[in-house]
Amino acid sequence: MIWIDHVLVEDDVVEARFVCNLQACKGGCCVDGDAGAPVEEHEVDQIKQAFAEVKHYLPEANQACIVQKGFVVHDPEFGKVTPLLPDGMCAYAVVEHGIVKCAFEKAFLEGKTRFRKPLSCHLYPLRVRQLAHQTVILFEPREELCQPAQELGEKLGVPVFRFVKQALIRKFGEAFYQALEQVAQKYFRDKQH
Repeated sequence: MIWIDHVLVEDDVVEARFVCNLQACKGGCCVDGDAGAPVEEHEVDQIKQAFAEVKHYLPEANQACIVQKGFVVHDPEFGKVTPLLPDGMCAYAVVEHGIVKCAFEKAFLEGKTRFRKPLSCHLYPLRVRQLAHQTVILFEPREELCQPAQELGEKLGVPVFRFVKQALIRKFGEAFYQALEQVAQKYFRDKQH
């Protein structure tokens, strides 16, 4: 484990290789899970504000689900999460050419909203857990679903923390990311000797 600014970082965050392979997984992380995507308290208002720009991307069934259940729902284990459709897909997801994508991210990439998507989605396959008095970052890919992403990351030589760089900066700040990068560079140098 690595300590950076009172955050405990699992070794796999530096060591594991990962690059999403949407052609292989088809965006399954927006469908496969026990609950919707965890949402931080400050993101609830961002979701509500962005919804006006996002809803026209969503099928009527998705819009109806959000109207019925709410912008976020409460899960006993995960707290605030995105609502799910009956088939388990996130209500904010759309299917394009057989690949499940986030409507928030689609609107963000088109410059229509400043909210990219919930941090938990942006950080995936990293998970941030709050334990007693410390924050922990863990590498938690879905075993079978994310195998192609791990293989592609290995082939390209991309550590998972670099793959989610923008999300880590969004969550913890630039200084945290730079410190993690320095620790990783030392780790890689030490491993070569």
